[in-house]
Amino acid sequence: MNAAAESRSATSRGHGNAPLTPEGRLRLCLRIDAGRPIAHVAAEAGLSRRCLAKWYARWRAHGENGLLDHSSRPATSPARTPEDIADLVEALRRQTKHGPARLTADLQRLHGVTLAPATVHRILVRRGLNRLRDLDPPTGEQLREVIRYEHDRVGDMVHVDVKKLGRIPTGGGWRMHGVGTESARASKRTGPGTGKVGYTYLSACV
Repeated sequence: MNAAAESRSATSRGHGNAPLTPEGRLRLCLRIDAGRPIAHVAAEAGLSRRCLAKWYARWRAHGENGLLDHSSRPATSPARTPEDIADLVEALRRQTKHGPARLTADLQRLHGVTLAPATVHRILVRRGLNRLRDLDPPTGEQLREVIRYEHDRVGDMVHVDVKKLGRIPTGGGWRMHGVGTESARASKRTGPGTGKVGYTYLSACV
């Protein structure tokens, strides 16, 4: 399998040979290359001519890679908040620890900048500041990232827990003889049931 086919298989969420996946689009484009009109091929596949013409143009320009699903994210975002305003939001967040609503008021009061609370929240999420627990309370600096120890295979890490269990004396303990009685004290001093034993169990963790 070539690189384009592997990329096509990884990108497509459906069955690799299902219609209207990159593999199905390739078949339609090959029919057009064989001389079939685009309108006829589109009608047979249940597509609009415009949609198939778009895929065919990509096929002509980029080959099989042009038939892969494109991201819906826009190439440019002209309405996005300028970076200098986002820097101001970040500085206020680290300084005041306020939420989006109060930061909106702070921006308007201190700097004359008008933003919606939802916009402020998106800026905080984008910069990893939307959770106060991730910030150091005195300084507002980013806390050290938590490192988790995970293992690929079962048994790579073994937990050993040891617990002491009291043995029940021969003839019963204080429940049988009574608390503080001479019989209860005598049962602890003699017999194979005296003392404590260690109980160990191992658990393999991933």
